[in-house]
This record gives sequence, C-alpha cells and structure tokens, in this order.
Amino acid sequence: MFYALSAFTLWGLAPIYFKTLGTLPPGEILLHRIVWSVVFLFLLLAFKRQLRTISRVLLNKKILMMLMVSSCLIATNWLIFIWAINNNMLIEASLGYYINPLINILFGFLFLKETPTKMQGIGIGLVFCAVGFEIYTLGSLPAVALALAFLFAFYGLVRKKVHVPSLPGLYIETLLLFPLALLYWGYLIFQANSAFSFSFDTPITWLLLLAGPVTVAPLLAFTSAASRLRLSTIGYFQYLAPSINLLLAVFVYNEPLLQGKIITFSLIWMALLLVSIESYARKK
Repeated sequence: MFYALSAFTLWGLAPIYFKTLGTLPPGEILLHRIVWSVVFLFLLLAFKRQLRTISRVLLNKKILMMLMVSSCLIATNWLIFIWAINNNMLIEASLGYYINPLINILFGFLFLKETPTKMQGIGIGLVFCAVGFEIYTLGSLPAVALALAFLFAFYGLVRKKVHVPSLPGLYIETLLLFPLALLYWGYLIFQANSAFSFSFDTPITWLLLLAGPVTVAPLLAFTSAASRLRLSTIGYFQYLAPSINLLLAVFVYNEPLLQGKIITFSLIWMALLLVSIESYARKK
C-alpha cells in the first residue's frame, strides 16, 4: 500500500516539475523526458539484470510493432499533458484522468468482450452526460480531458495485448522514440534554441536531467505495488493522482473552477463512486 500511495502521489505532484519548466516549449520538455528516461531505464535494467528481456523483445517483430504503436500513444499523451499544465489547463487534465477508468470499462466492452455490470453501464452513461453538459453550458468540447482519457485507455489496451513487463516495455517504447528525440534536439542545437547546456552550469539543465527519474520513479513504485496487491485494491488509489492535480490547479496555480466545471466533475465523481462501491461489494 505504501508503494501504491507513493506511485500515485508522485504522479499527482508531477505538474509541479513541469510547471518549473514552463518557459520551455512542450516539445523540448518531451524530448528530454524521452532521452533521459532511456538513459535512466538502461542503467536500472542493467542493475536488475533484465537487459536480456530487451533483446528477446527486439527480435519479435509482432511485439515490436505493438510497442511502436504504444510508444506513439504514450508520447502523445505526455505531450498533451505537458502542454495542458503549461497553458493553465491542469483542471481539465485532471478531469481526463478521472474519466480514464470509465473509458477503460467501455474499451473492455468494445474490444475485449467484457460485459459491463449495471453500475458500470450507468457510470459510462454519466460520463457522456458530463461531456454533453460541458458542451452545452461552456460551448466547447473538453478536448484535453478526452484526449488524455482516450489516449491512455488505448495505450492500456495495446499494452494489455503485449506480454512485456512494465520497465522493459517502457524502455523499448522510449528507445523507439529516441532517434526522433535526438533529431529534434540536434535541430534545436543547430538553431541555437536548446535550453540544455553541456557545461551543466544552468539550473534548467539539471532540471531537464531529472526528467528520467520523474518519469520512471512512480512507475517503479507502481510495479512494486502491482506485484504485492490486488489490481482492484490498486484501483482505489488511482483517483489520488487526479485529485492532487485538481487541488494544485485550484489552490496553488489559481486556475478558475467554473460552476459548469464543478457540475461536470460531480457527474464523473458520482460515476466513479457507483463503480467503486459495486466493485467493493463484489470483492466482499
């Protein structure tokens, strides 16, 4: 439970790190997240003696193609999340991660032939009501929230079909993105627009180096929790991250929480409460 608490707390506090880098373009932050994740994960896998898993996966074309798809999904998810944070849309980003568990249930029905329970069906219906209400009252689609929710749901769906452990899987995903990240970095250096200093004499350089641990540390805690707890138990912890995001947005970064947004959140929270109560009752 300590590992689960650590993982979702770290994910919840991640916007503080990305806000600190708010002067940089989201693409530049993303490239460093990819580059330093590759370096950090390589050292970690070498220490844990799991590098042989990598070579086996790289020789399997089918798995490699699936991981190429998942790498594109997670990179797009990261980019939108970073963009949302640095454009004062953390409230909407947190909404996306509240919606995500319910989209997972919908995808289980659509793609994995998992029949939703009555409460799960009501929960999915409430999501559509919440989105419809926001379009009607605010006159706009919550595009960031929906993009984050659906991208992460598709990512989970792809990874569910690829039987590769989380850390080696993430390493291969970032490794596939590594050449593009290096090309973009080279372009920024050529244009004299790179914030990273190879003399390591600026605070922003050290902050960018932290992108690897910031990405990998919560995943390490999550995998440690997943190996010790039931997934249904971990499911209750996953609401912690968007809750911390929401509190940061309102009380630290002073993002306005409009009345229409409060009703949207209330509908989503109601859906999550119904699904959670039913899940707990079935577990009992």
